[in-house]
Amino acid sequence: MALPAGDIARGPWPRPGEVLRLLASTPGRLEATTRIALICALTTLVTSMYGTPFAAISAYVVFFMIRPDRVTSIVLSIAMLLLVTVVLGLIIVIAMFCIDDPMWRVVWMVVLSVGLLFLTSASKLRPVGAILAMIVGYALDELGIVPVGELATRALLYAWLMVAIPVGVVIVVNLLMGPSPRKLACQALARRLRLAAEHLGAPGADRTALTACLREGSQQIATWLRLSKVEGSTSAADLAALHQAVASTTAILMAVDMAAREPQARLPVSVAAPVAETLLAMADMLEQGGYPVDIELALPAGVTLPPLANAVVTELQSAIVRFAVVDSEPAAEPATPKARGGFLLPDARTNPAHLRYALKTTAAAMFCYLLYMQLDWSGIHTCFITCYVVSLSSAAETVEKLTLRITGCLVGAALGIATIVWVLPAMTSINELMVLMFVGMWLAAWVAQGSPRIAYAGFQIAFAFLLCVLQGAAPAFDLTIARDRIIGILLGNVVVYLMFTRVWPVSIAGQADAALAALLRQWETVLRTARAGQRRTLAAQAMSQHGALEANVALLRYEPAWVRPAPEWIAQRRRALVELDALEGPLFLIAERIPGDAPSQARLRSVAERAGISEFAIDTGAITTPDTTRDALLALADERLASIARETPDAVSKELLTHAPA
Repeated sequence: MALPAGDIARGPWPRPGEVLRLLASTPGRLEATTRIALICALTTLVTSMYGTPFAAISAYVVFFMIRPDRVTSIVLSIAMLLLVTVVLGLIIVIAMFCIDDPMWRVVWMVVLSVGLLFLTSASKLRPVGAILAMIVGYALDELGIVPVGELATRALLYAWLMVAIPVGVVIVVNLLMGPSPRKLACQALARRLRLAAEHLGAPGADRTALTACLREGSQQIATWLRLSKVEGSTSAADLAALHQAVASTTAILMAVDMAAREPQARLPVSVAAPVAETLLAMADMLEQGGYPVDIELALPAGVTLPPLANAVVTELQSAIVRFAVVDSEPAAEPATPKARGGFLLPDARTNPAHLRYALKTTAAAMFCYLLYMQLDWSGIHTCFITCYVVSLSSAAETVEKLTLRITGCLVGAALGIATIVWVLPAMTSINELMVLMFVGMWLAAWVAQGSPRIAYAGFQIAFAFLLCVLQGAAPAFDLTIARDRIIGILLGNVVVYLMFTRVWPVSIAGQADAALAALLRQWETVLRTARAGQRRTLAAQAMSQHGALEANVALLRYEPAWVRPAPEWIAQRRRALVELDALEGPLFLIAERIPGDAPSQARLRSVAERAGISEFAIDTGAITTPDTTRDALLALADERLASIARETPDAVSKELLTHAPA
């Protein structure tokens, strides 16, 4: 469901109960957290043995390398080392022209920052562009401080070792104990089948976990399967069968969700029990590393079901019996058409938002840089780094990120200062230091491996804790350094907030509108697709897009009132999300029976019209032949839409009342 009316009014801070839910254990979280903590402890051991500087940063970059599976973690680590090598080479070349002239050094910092940040916003460099701009700018500043060329060269070597050491540890640990992609994919499928069986056995149970699975989509599972082929743990035949299993699991979850939501769609115990037992047996096979074939599902004969329940049981039987049976036609798992283009985005030359983002971020960073240089207070240099780390394309995303950064910074700093005062003085060996790092990083990694709503706070807990405890190549007791670094982080957040909410503020509303239009087009494609495997894959992608769009609408709470769109706009988009949530199940089950059904497409078009998406149009085509089950599903869709229409006036009134001007 979309964000409730009161959520935007209550502000960005989550309720205590919500925080506890976000910190609760989730599948795979304990394993990933322990692996990160172990790698950080081993990295600290290596840096302490060889006395390399930047020990805190060496341990911190581990958080950016680790992914749930070992293949991605290793590949990402190697890619990061190569990228840092290239960047350091670029810094050496640029430093030859400006290292002796402070004015030209600042000019080069500004020019390179604007250029790299423009590419961050307007090209495929988006994931790493801001970090590259920060590294280049900070490195040029540090090289200007070093008076001797040999020392500068040594500093660059240490900077390379700062990344090379954790990369080596990450590779070794993941080869020894990292889970394989296939294992993770099979475990995820097994969890979904068990969840479906649980809801069939208890149709009145809380649907939160089931909805979360649907909104998560299946893209991550499909990615793990492709990686397993690269790793060599999955053959081509197994890969095709498992891709089909992913699509079938989506159909099973959609059918079970319908049964859990609608009393008329619930299955009697005589029918639900054998289906649930079959799902549990299939889950056992997947957890053992295989997948079920030649499945037999014996349902009791002579049971008369209502049309909605009949649609559910028909879908379940079809998806279970052909769970891993690959379609006879080629391309069993086609993806949605990818947008063509080069390195730059299509609007790179026409959209002024890209250049404005680069100018705003650079202005904030250079203000912080000149401030601490003029104050001769280099201890707060973290304000310069913060500007690049927290700045994003919209005001909502930027404010959300800096909110998490401030929260994580304060928590990490409190832990770090407490460690300096009460723990470090009693430590006498490297083993004790490793235990300390393991515990501290485990706590931070637990938060970082959670929901995106709190994950970034975990990164900042780790960053602040490491900067306080590891102030060089080993532990130190200087509280002044810890204080200055914390002040720098807070100062950078304040500067970025003022810049991105006062100068050319960009609301996330534009992204939400584009995402809503894309979601409607995705469902149109789902309704028109004839092949079951492809249709189910597209439906899973649509469910994932819906979840991402809900998250974007939720981010509106972070936008100041002068940036946030009008209450009418928010209410209209919220209604579109609720209507799509109401239509997903019925329209999907109709598409499974009658691809290209005209009345189904008409319902989708009505949602687009009410949401004001003018560029979206559906050719409803010819009227299809009558079908009792299809008519019952359409009637359910109409009933849900009518219920939403009855509730909408109250929702809009509340929204207008909440945000009425003073």
